[in-house]
Amino acid sequence: MYFLTGWPRRLLCPLRSEEEPFHIQPSSQRFYFGVLSETQLSIWFSRPSVLIVSYIESAKAAAQFGFYQKAEWKPDDSMIAVATAKGYILLFDVLGRGDDKSLYEPVYPKGSPRVRATPGYKEEQCAPALSLEMKKPVDLEAPITSLRSLQEDLLVCTADGYLHVLHWDGLGSNGRKAICLSTIPFSLDLQSARGGPSLDLEGVYIRCMEYCVTLDGFAVVLSDGRLGFITPLSNTITADQLQGVWAADVNDGTCVAVNNKYRLMAFGCASGSVLVYMIDTTTGSMQLSHKLELTPKHYPDIYNKTGPVKLICWSPDYSVVMVTWECGGLSLWSVFGAHLICTLGEDFAYRSDGTKKEPVKISSMSWGAEGYHLWVLPIKQERREQQQEEEAEQQQKQEEEEEMATPPQPSLQAGILQFHFIKSALTVNPCTSNQEQVLLHGEDRLYLTCGDPSQVHSAADTHPHTHLHPPDGSPPHQPPDPDSSLSQGLSTLLGHKHWHVVQIHSTYLESNWPIRFAAIDTAGQCMAVAGRRGFAHYSLFTRKWKLFGNITQEQNMTVTGGLAWWKDFVVVACYNYIDQQEQLRLYQRSSNLDNAFASVTKLHSDTLLLNVFRDMVIVFRADCSICLYSLERRNDSPHPTASVELLQEVSMSRYIPHPALVVSVTLTSVRTETGITLKAPQQACMAESIMLNLAGQLIMLQRDRSGPQVREKETPANNKKLLPFCPPVVLAQCVENVWTTCRSNRKKRHLLEALWLSCGEAGMKVWLPLFPRDHRKPHSFLSRRIMLPFHINIYPLAVLFEDALVLGATNETVLYDGLQGAAEPLEALFPYCTVERTSQIYLHHILRQLLVRNLGEQALMLAQSCASLPYFPHVMELMVHVVLEEEATSREPIPDPLLPTVAKFITEFPLFLQTIVHCARKTEYALWNYLFAAVGNPKDLFEECLMAQDLDTAASYLIILQSMEVPAVSRQHATLLFNTALEQGKWDLCRHMIRFLKAIGSGEMDTPPPTPTTQEPSSTGGFEFFRNRSISLSQSADTIAMGKFNLQKTFSMPSGPSSRGRDGECPENMYIDMMLWRHARHLLEQVRLRDLGCFSAQLGFELIGWLCRERNRVARVEDFVSALKRLHKDFLWPFPVIPGGSISSPLKNGRCRTVLSTRLLKSQSADSLLNSDMDTAPSRAASSNNTWLDGLGQRSKDMDAASSSHSNQHSPQTHDAFLSLLTSKVEEYSVGSATDLTETSSVVDGDWTMVDESSSTLSLSQAELEHISMELANKGPHKSQVQLRYLLHVFMEAGCLEWCVVIGLILRDANVIKQVIGFLDSPEVPQDTVQSVQSGLLAVDTWVSTDCLGYKPFLNLIQPQLQDLMDSAAEQVQPEAFQPSSQSSKLGGSEGPGGAAAPRPEDGRGATAPLGLALPSLEPAGGFPRPPSEDCPPEQTEELGEDEGAYDCTLS
Repeated sequence: MYFLTGWPRRLLCPLRSEEEPFHIQPSSQRFYFGVLSETQLSIWFSRPSVLIVSYIESAKAAAQFGFYQKAEWKPDDSMIAVATAKGYILLFDVLGRGDDKSLYEPVYPKGSPRVRATPGYKEEQCAPALSLEMKKPVDLEAPITSLRSLQEDLLVCTADGYLHVLHWDGLGSNGRKAICLSTIPFSLDLQSARGGPSLDLEGVYIRCMEYCVTLDGFAVVLSDGRLGFITPLSNTITADQLQGVWAADVNDGTCVAVNNKYRLMAFGCASGSVLVYMIDTTTGSMQLSHKLELTPKHYPDIYNKTGPVKLICWSPDYSVVMVTWECGGLSLWSVFGAHLICTLGEDFAYRSDGTKKEPVKISSMSWGAEGYHLWVLPIKQERREQQQEEEAEQQQKQEEEEEMATPPQPSLQAGILQFHFIKSALTVNPCTSNQEQVLLHGEDRLYLTCGDPSQVHSAADTHPHTHLHPPDGSPPHQPPDPDSSLSQGLSTLLGHKHWHVVQIHSTYLESNWPIRFAAIDTAGQCMAVAGRRGFAHYSLFTRKWKLFGNITQEQNMTVTGGLAWWKDFVVVACYNYIDQQEQLRLYQRSSNLDNAFASVTKLHSDTLLLNVFRDMVIVFRADCSICLYSLERRNDSPHPTASVELLQEVSMSRYIPHPALVVSVTLTSVRTETGITLKAPQQACMAESIMLNLAGQLIMLQRDRSGPQVREKETPANNKKLLPFCPPVVLAQCVENVWTTCRSNRKKRHLLEALWLSCGEAGMKVWLPLFPRDHRKPHSFLSRRIMLPFHINIYPLAVLFEDALVLGATNETVLYDGLQGAAEPLEALFPYCTVERTSQIYLHHILRQLLVRNLGEQALMLAQSCASLPYFPHVMELMVHVVLEEEATSREPIPDPLLPTVAKFITEFPLFLQTIVHCARKTEYALWNYLFAAVGNPKDLFEECLMAQDLDTAASYLIILQSMEVPAVSRQHATLLFNTALEQGKWDLCRHMIRFLKAIGSGEMDTPPPTPTTQEPSSTGGFEFFRNRSISLSQSADTIAMGKFNLQKTFSMPSGPSSRGRDGECPENMYIDMMLWRHARHLLEQVRLRDLGCFSAQLGFELIGWLCRERNRVARVEDFVSALKRLHKDFLWPFPVIPGGSISSPLKNGRCRTVLSTRLLKSQSADSLLNSDMDTAPSRAASSNNTWLDGLGQRSKDMDAASSSHSNQHSPQTHDAFLSLLTSKVEEYSVGSATDLTETSSVVDGDWTMVDESSSTLSLSQAELEHISMELANKGPHKSQVQLRYLLHVFMEAGCLEWCVVIGLILRDANVIKQVIGFLDSPEVPQDTVQSVQSGLLAVDTWVSTDCLGYKPFLNLIQPQLQDLMDSAAEQVQPEAFQPSSQSSKLGGSEGPGGAAAPRPEDGRGATAPLGLALPSLEPAGGFPRPPSEDCPPEQTEELGEDEGAYDCTLS
C-alpha cells in the first residue's frame, strides 16, 4: 500500500512574513497548491516544489474582509475562491503569462544529449509563471463554515444555517441561490422520508461538507455533531429537491472526507475515532462500514488521548486515508481499515534516551500528485515566543562565527513539510502479472523483490549493483545459506531484506512526471512505467531502460487503462492524441520502442482497466462493458508481432452504477463446481470466470454451462464462440486486492485453485476449493468451495501460492540523535523511515479453519501437499500454540474444544513428537496440563522418542517431565536417556544430561549449573584438542581438573583430595561416575578404542585414573589379533603391504637394489624424471631427518588402504598411491614381470656403479620415491595417527602394557615394543600379563604368516626383543616359532623361473633371521630412520637388496 520513506523535506517560503500558513488546498490535478495565511494567498508548484506567486492583502482590505480562512479551486484551475472571516468570498483569476515564459527552467550542461528537437514541444518540468487578479468580492453576511466546488458551481455553507450555490462565472443575483438547511427533510432512510421521524434543525448549520460524485450527494457534519448525507433528487440543486438521511447514535462529528472510488464517507469524531459509512443501496440509509481507531494493544499510552479528529484526507487513488488529531500526529489506514503507519508511537514519539517528543500539530494537509507526497502545514504558535529567544541567541552565535549572509530565520518564514511515500503498484494498476512479485514505486524509483532463480546464475549479474549489495564482493541476489534447502524460486524471493532499487530514467521522468502506472512481468525481470505521456520499460538482464526513439510518438499517447506484460510484450491501453481515439497496443520488449513495431487495435470507448490472463486480455471500458481479446504471437516478420482478436463483449451497465467504482477486473480459472470433476487440472486453465471488484464488493461472473454442451473434440478449431456468462454473484465485501493464478500443479491443487482476497482490517480471506478424496463421489451436502477468513500481521502485497506465503512490506524507523540542540531540527523530530520486506506463513490459519468446520480430511490433503515446505514444522507448532493459548486462557468453559482435534491431526505427521514438545517449551507452565490432557502423557511421549531414536526431542520432554513429575521419575527417565546418548555418542547431549542429573539430586533445578562453555570441543574434531595440551598427563588429575574442565570434578579418580572438592562425595556424582565407568568398561570390552577416546575427550572422563584401577580387570587384551583388526577398522588404518618389485626379484648376484626400478633406469627419461620430480626431497631429508616423515603423515591423510596385486590376497587392486609422484611411463615400470627384469639385467649391472658414483643423491631420491609410495599405502589418516599416539600415551601412563603392544604393532613403532618388553622385566608386572603378551604376539605372528604379510618386515625388525621376551619367560618358547615361513620362503624363492613368473604370496619375503636381527643396529637413536645409503657401506646395501621387507622396516 503506502509507505513512508526518508525524512520529510521542509519547504521555506522565500518571502519574509510574520504570518504562519494554516490552510493548503490542491488544484484538481494536484500540480498547484494554494496556501493561505491570514492576509496572504500563495500558489506553489508541485515539481519543482517552488513558490510561483503570492498575493498579499492590503491592511485596509484586510480590515474590511477579515482574515483569510479557506480556499477552493475551480475544477479547470483557472480560479481560486477564498473565504474570509467576515463572510466574504474573494474570487481570484489565475492567469498565465502570454509570452510563454516560465518562472523556472531546467538548464542542461553543454553537449547534453537532451535537445529540444520538436518544435512547439513544451518542457513539462518548467515551473510556469502565473499571476493572481482579484475579482469583485461576494458578501454572504454570515461566517463561512465550508467551501466546496461542484462542476460550474461553488457551494458555500454559512453559520446562519444556509447553503449557498454560487456560479463560478456569473456572480450577479441570478447566479446565486440560498437554501435553508431547516427546509431539507432528514430521516433515517429514504423509505421512511415521508412521515418518518425527522430532525429538528432549528439553529443548526453545516460545519463541514464534501460532495461525493459516485454517490451523487453531500456528506455533511452538522454543528450539533450529527452526521448526515444530502441527496439531490433531480439534476438541479433546489430546496424542494433535496433529501437528507442522518446516522443514528452519533453526535460528536467534527469533519468529513469522501472516497469516490469506494463510495465511502469517513467522519471524524470528537472521541478520536473515524467512522466510515456507506449508503445502503436498497434503503438509502447510512450504514457503518468500519471504524478507524488506534488500539490499546499497539498504542497503550496515547490511544484515548488523541483529542478530536482534526483532518481526514483520502489519497488521490482513494486507496488510503490520512488522519490527524487536535493533539497532533499522523496516521495512515488502508481503505478498509488496515493500519499502516502512525507517528504517535515508537521512534516517532520517543527519543533514543526514552524521553517523549512533542507530536507535531497540524493545521492543514494535502496529498500531492499521485500520492507520492503529503504536504503538511505544522502549527508553531505555542513555540513562537520561546523560539524567538532561541533565535536571538542563535543569530548572535552565527554572527560571531561567520559573517556570511545568514539565511532567513525560520520564525519569519512559512514552513511546509513534505512527506515522501512509496506505494504498491497494485493501487492503480492491479494487473495479474504482479501476483507473486512485490513492486513498489516512488516518484523517481522502483522497488522490487530481488527476482527469479535464473538471475542468481545469469551472466548479466556479474557486475555488482552498487547501491544494493555489500562491498564484500558477495554475488548479487545470492540468498543466504539457511535458505538453501528452500526451493530456488522461494529462496530468491525471500533471500534477504534488500530491495532491488531501479532509478527511473531521468530523461523520461523530467518530461513525464508523475509516474502513474507500473507493472512487472511474471518472472520479475522486466518493468514498465507510464507517466503523463508515453511509457518506458527496463530489463534486469541488461540493466537498461528503453525509451521511445521518437519523442513525438511518446508525447502523442497517454496511458489510460494501465500496463501489463504478456510473454515478452508490453500491453498498453492508451489514448492517441493524433487520431483522437483509444487504442490497445502491444510492443515487443527486444525491439526498439517505436510505433512501427507495435500492433495497434482500435477501441470504441475509453479504457479504465486492463488485465492479462494466459493468452487473453480483458479490458474494462468507460461504458461499463467488458471486452475479452485473444493474443497470438506471430514470428513471420523479422520482428515478432502479436495479433489481437476480439472474442467477446459483456455489458455490465445494469450492475455498475458508475464506471469509476470498478477497482479491478480479473479473468480467472476459478469455478464453483471444481469439486465435481477430478479430471486432470488443465480444465482449470481455461478462462472460466470474471472477477470484478466493484467498490470493495467482489463480484463473480461465471460462464454459463447450463445450455447444451459441445464436446471439445467436435468443435472445429476456427470456431471461437465462447460461452456466455451467468448473472453476477457477490462473493465478498470490503475487498482491497485479489490474487489468483493460472498455473496448475496436481500436488497443490488446493492452494493453486484458490482465490485470495485482502480485506483491510478483516485480514485476508481465501476461497478454497474442496476436493473429494480418492475419486469418491462428493457428499451431496459438501459445498464445492468455502470462504475462510484469517488474520495476518502484515499488509499483503503478493501471494506465493505453492509456498503458502504472503509477501508484504512494512515501515521501519531509524532514530537520528546527532543534532541535539536548543531548536530541534526536523531530522531529530522525525526518525528516518525505511521500507522493509516482510513475509508471513498463513497455512496454519487455513488448516485450523478447516478443522473448526469439521473438514479434517480436506485439511489433511492440504497439509500433506505442503509437508515438504521447509517451515512446515513451524506451521504445525503455530497451529497448536494459537489454539492452546486461546482455549487454555479462556474464562468461560469451551463447549467444543479444538485442541484434541488439532492434536489428533498432527499425529498424522512424523514430526508430531517434536511439534508438541517445542510448543510446550514456548508456552508457560500453567498451560501444560491442558496441553498434555489433549495430546497424551509426557512419559509415554518420551518413551516414543527413545524408541524412534530421537534423542534431542526426548531431552526436551525430560525438561517437561522434570517440572511435572517427582524427581525420582525424572531421574529414572534421565538415566535411560543418558545411557542411550552415551551409546550413540551424542556428546553434547551427554554433557547436558550430566548437568541435569546433578541438578535433580542437588535440588538446584531452579537454577541449573551452566553448561561448560570454556572447553567444549566440536564433536567433529574427534579429540584433537588434546594436541594443544602437554601430552604428559600423569599429573593431569590435579591441574586439569581444577582448570579447564569444570565437569572434571564429577568423574574424579583417586588422585588426591584437592580435585574432588567437597561435592565429590555427594551421591549424584557417585551415581553419574558409576554410569560413566560402566560405559567405559563396555567400550573397552568391545575393543572400541576410538569411541573410548572420544568419550574421554568429550566428557572430560579421567581415562588414566580409571585404567589404572581396571589395569588387571577389563583393561586386558583377550585376543591380540581381533583387537588389531578392530583398530585397523575403527581408525581407517590400512593393513601394510609389500611392494611388488621385492617379491619376485630373480637377480642372483643381488648387487642391484630392487628399490631402483630397473626399467626406470633403462628408459631415456630417467634422469630428467629424477631431477624434475625428486630434486627437493633429498635436501629436506638431509636437513632434518624427521620433518619429511611428518609431511608424509599430512600427505596421507585421506589415503585409503591400498596394495600392489603381488602382495596381498585381500586387496588385489593396484592403487594410485604408488603412482602419485611419477610422471611419463608409469604403467611400464610400476609392476614388472620377471622376464622384463631378466632381459635388462646386464645393462643394469653394467651401469650401476656409474650411477652410484656420479650422483649418490639421485639413487637416494629414487629410494625415497619408492618409500613414499609405500608410506602412502601403509599409513592411515593423520588424525587417526594423532589419536593412536594419544591413546598409546594414555595406556602407557596407566600401565596397560598389552594395549601398548597392540597400538605399537598398528603404528609399526619398534621403540614402543622395545619399551614395553623392557617394562615386562619389572617385578611389579604380574606374571599373567607377561604370558598374555607372549601368547598374543605368537598369535599375531601366526596370523601375519597366513593372512597379512605386510606385518612380516616389522616382526623381523623386532625379532631381538621377541627373542629376549621368550628367553626371559619362565616357560621357554622356541624362537624358530617366530619365523616358520621365512624358512619356507627361501625354498620357495629358488623354485626356478616358473615360481618367479607366477609367484606365491609368501615368496620373496626375504631375509633369514640373523640378517633381521642385525638390522636394528642401523637405526638412529631417535627412532627416526635415516636414508640407508648414507650410513650403510655399499656391500651391505647390496646384500639388503633382496630383502625389501628389511628395507621397509628400516624406514618405517
